[in-house]
Amino acid sequence: MAIYFDNSATTRVDPVVRDAMIPFFSDKYGNPSSIHSVGREVRGDVIRARELVAELIKATPDEIVFTGSGSESDNLAITQTARAFKHKGRHIITTSVEHKAVLETCRALEDEGFEVTYLPVDEKGVVDMEFFKKALRDDTILVSVMLANNEIGTVQPVKEIAEIASARGAIVHTDAVQAVGKMHIDVNELGVHMLTFSGHKIYAPKGIGVLYVDIELREKLKPLIHGGQQEGGLRAGTENVPYIVGLGKACEILIGTLDSEIRHIKSVRDRFEKRVLEEISDTYVNGHTHKRVPSISDITFKYIEGEALMVYAQEICCSAGSACTSSSVNPSHVLTAINIDPVDCHGALRFSFGRFNTLEEADRAVDILKNAVEKLRKMSPLCARK
Repeated sequence: MAIYFDNSATTRVDPVVRDAMIPFFSDKYGNPSSIHSVGREVRGDVIRARELVAELIKATPDEIVFTGSGSESDNLAITQTARAFKHKGRHIITTSVEHKAVLETCRALEDEGFEVTYLPVDEKGVVDMEFFKKALRDDTILVSVMLANNEIGTVQPVKEIAEIASARGAIVHTDAVQAVGKMHIDVNELGVHMLTFSGHKIYAPKGIGVLYVDIELREKLKPLIHGGQQEGGLRAGTENVPYIVGLGKACEILIGTLDSEIRHIKSVRDRFEKRVLEEISDTYVNGHTHKRVPSISDITFKYIEGEALMVYAQEICCSAGSACTSSSVNPSHVLTAINIDPVDCHGALRFSFGRFNTLEEADRAVDILKNAVEKLRKMSPLCARK
C-alpha cells in the first residue's frame, strides 16, 4: 500500500467534507443568486461557508473572495493591486523563493512596465531584512512575501515585513497556501492587506481558492473575470456551491482541531526526519529546522538522484521539488536560492505530512528509503569518488 507523504501537493478530501458537499450535487442545486426559495436556501449555505472561512483566519465575511484556486487568488491579488495603484508607482517587491503563481505573475507585470525586486534569502530560506528595508522605495506599491515556503516550509517574518512596508504606504500580500491549517493565522495580527490560500491543501477539493482582501482595499480593485456581481464584483460567475460548502466544512474542522492537528503532523514528521538523519548517512534537512510549518521535511540524499530514489522507493509518494515544477530538469529555484550545492539539489526530496498519516507509516517509509538509498549508492559514481 502506498505511503502518501505528498500533502503539500494536495490532500485527500476529508470524508466529513465530502459528505457535506454531496447534497449540493443533487437536492440542493439552486443558484445562490436566484430569489426563489431554492436559491435562497443555497445562498444561506454559501454565507455560512464564508463565515467559517473568515473565522479560520480572523477576517470578516465580507473580506473573503472565493476563487478557483490559490494561483488564481495570487494572480488577482497581485495584478489588480499593481494596476490599481500604478498611478502612485510601478515598483513591486517579492522574494526569490515564491511559488510560481507569484513569480510568473510578477514577471508578467514586468512586461507591462512594472519593476520587480526579488529579495534574496539566507541559507535557511529567510528573507534578508536589511536588503528588504533598502529595497523599499517611495514608488513601491506592493510587497508580496509568502508566509510558508512550499518546498522547505520556512516561515517568513511577514508581520515585521508588513509593519515596515505599510508604514511606507505599500500594500502587503502573503501567499499562505502552505501555512493555513498548519499554524494559527490572524490577518489583523499579521498586518497584511491580502492573503491567499487553497482548499485542496486543507482536505477540501481541488478547484476552490480564497483571497482575503482588506475591505478598504477591495473597493479599489477591479476583477480579472468580468460579468456578474458575484463575490462583491471581484469575480464574476455563478458560485461553485458544492466546493464552497466543502471548503467551509474543512475550515470548520480546523477551527476546532488545529492545535491537535499541528501536534499530530509534527509528531509524524519528527519521527520520520529523526530516523532518516540518524540511520541514513550523508543526509541533511534543507531550510530552517525550527521556523517552519510542521508539515514539510525537505531532505537531501547525497550522491544519488532524487528522481531515481522515488523510483526505487516507489511505495512512498513524495516530490522532487514542488508539484508545480517537479517535471523540470533544472534545480529547484528555492534550493538554488539558499545556496545548496547544485549536485546536492538533484538529490533532494520533499516529504509532506498530513492529517491521515501515522507514525507507523513514518517508520515503514524510513525502512524503504534505507534499502533504496543503499542500492542506489552502490551504483553511484559520485558515491564511489567520495
